[in-house]
Amino acid sequence: MNELTAYFNGEWVPNSEVKIHATDRGFLSGDTVFDVARTFNGKSFRMKEHVARLYKSLNFARIDPGIDMDQMLFISEDAIKRNEPLRQEYGDFTIHPFVTRGPKPEAGAEECPTVAVRLGPVNFSSYASYYATGAHGVITKTRSYSPESLDPKIKHYSRMNFNLAQMEATDVDPDAWPIMLDLNGNLTEGVGWNVLIVTDGVIRSSTDKAVLQGISRGMVFDLAKQLDIPVVQEDLQPYDLYTADEAFFTTTSPCVLPVTKVDNRQIGDGLPGPITQQLLASWSESVGIDIVDQAVSFSNR
Repeated sequence: MNELTAYFNGEWVPNSEVKIHATDRGFLSGDTVFDVARTFNGKSFRMKEHVARLYKSLNFARIDPGIDMDQMLFISEDAIKRNEPLRQEYGDFTIHPFVTRGPKPEAGAEECPTVAVRLGPVNFSSYASYYATGAHGVITKTRSYSPESLDPKIKHYSRMNFNLAQMEATDVDPDAWPIMLDLNGNLTEGVGWNVLIVTDGVIRSSTDKAVLQGISRGMVFDLAKQLDIPVVQEDLQPYDLYTADEAFFTTTSPCVLPVTKVDNRQIGDGLPGPITQQLLASWSESVGIDIVDQAVSFSNR
């Protein structure tokens, strides 16, 4: 495949030239915030919300990228335009803006941040088959960071617990996606996705205290309102997930992904549920593309 073009510290370069120096704090200590958006038919989806979340994370982490939100938004959209000739080859793009604190001896010293926006192909093959069968989940012993230690609303690269949770889940079920808990045993999130359940026609989500405020999760809330499906945010335990009528993940590329088994327990009737399917259909209609058909088509190439 042809190589995509990325923005890196003020220049446009091939993706392969986006390299972090060994002394960069983003490498040394995960001192990086980032976001991930995607396109549908080459058009960005909720890019303003993604960039706004990025800048909230930057503000909280006290990293100054040296460019404002409007400039970051322009660069992200420009990256999509520059790579448009390759879209037919890839299907659609993911957009990854990230900012590190840069090479410096310690936090708080004078900063020279690393700023990048890189594109990648949507990895359709990693999830396309699950629209029909449902994904599997495993609730891991590895926990989410306590919000008293690190607020989950920051999207950051300090992710060793995520890596351990992923390996732990695949030890149990090679196809499983990890689901994490907080220190009190409440459901939080996956390692890049929110976890939602449906009980008696109500969509239920963990509270913002426990999870990243996912852009895809927000889209589900918006669609649910349009469809007159009630939504509640509350503390959820594994019991609630095991006994739910439906479960699904929300994340950037798959959008809404049904979950039919957790810890080798069947969820509901073991098939993707009707509300999950309704959300997917409504999302597809809103972006003008059949999300499932696209994923299946490109995963088979």
